[in-house]
Amino acid sequence: MCKTISILLLLVTNLLCAQTIKTPLGSSLQADEITKWLQQKMQDNGTPGAQLAIINDGKVVFHSALGNATLEAAVTKNTIFEGASLSKPMFAYFVMRLKEQGLINLDRPLYQYLPYTDIAHDERYKKMTARHVLSHQTGFPNWRDEDGRTGLTLDFEPGSGFQYSGEGYQYLALVLQKILNTNANGLQKRFHKEVAKPLGLQVTRYIQSKKNRKNKAAAFKAGTWYPDRDFGKEEFGAAYGVHSTALDWSRFMIALMNKKGLSEQGYEALFGVQKELPDNHPNKTNGITHLTLGFYGGELPFGKIYGHGGNNDKKFTSMFFFVPETKIGMVLFTNSSFGEQMGLELFQYMMVAGR
Repeated sequence: MCKTISILLLLVTNLLCAQTIKTPLGSSLQADEITKWLQQKMQDNGTPGAQLAIINDGKVVFHSALGNATLEAAVTKNTIFEGASLSKPMFAYFVMRLKEQGLINLDRPLYQYLPYTDIAHDERYKKMTARHVLSHQTGFPNWRDEDGRTGLTLDFEPGSGFQYSGEGYQYLALVLQKILNTNANGLQKRFHKEVAKPLGLQVTRYIQSKKNRKNKAAAFKAGTWYPDRDFGKEEFGAAYGVHSTALDWSRFMIALMNKKGLSEQGYEALFGVQKELPDNHPNKTNGITHLTLGFYGGELPFGKIYGHGGNNDKKFTSMFFFVPETKIGMVLFTNSSFGEQMGLELFQYMMVAGR
């Protein structure tokens, strides 16, 4: 662990580093202030590696790769991280691409495309739609084996409540495979055609290539390294499987800011309010009030904000947000348990430290 910390303190690379970074409030921070803040946080909580990118005026103006990708190797701009639940908003964009081609109707019951034997014992599932999936209104738990569950169940009738669910996203991925008459690898190829290639994403994938696996960071949790994780090898992980870099994810955010790839009506649907968050939801304290199709959203003094966090077994965690009106955004990837919290704290730091 001492060796890890000593390497952690090394700033491996700091690219595209503007002298001044604009915050969402319109104030400014020096680039080295952000770097020092992140280095200190990583040291305090034992995060071995991170990538951070910040967007101003629709362009990446700051990018840092810090610390360890593995016990022996440093994080670089090419290091691949698990995006975890960042998968969901990107998958929603993918679904909207197919929707605009007339391949899927957001409000048609999914069983009409593909009956789901895993939940066939509960007829209520036949009311479930893609809209319910993308806005977490399916009634599914997050995962079928959580909290001592055995098998897939519904906690409420689809459309009648909110409950965050990866299971819904995985069902919708199977539906897309049925519609497109393909398998998981075929769905990855269609994702590349519809999303990655037109948006200029160079390494972002749900099912990993050999090159991605070679450049992937190892996970780190509670003092232990977990090398050779191969999430998404056997299925298209719509809920959890996306892998990317901070620079590649920035290209996605910039495309969204510029309303690329969808019609005006498509973007209105993607970012329209689908479900208000319950009053006791923790995001409510951060100004996030609702779900769109795949994104958390809110309206703050500087404009509408959209984003999402990611957490795969508390071994890879991440956070991104962007403000379309001002074309400001941020994405943070880590190979530790603390990326979501650090992303939120960095956002808050930028609010109070800017001048």
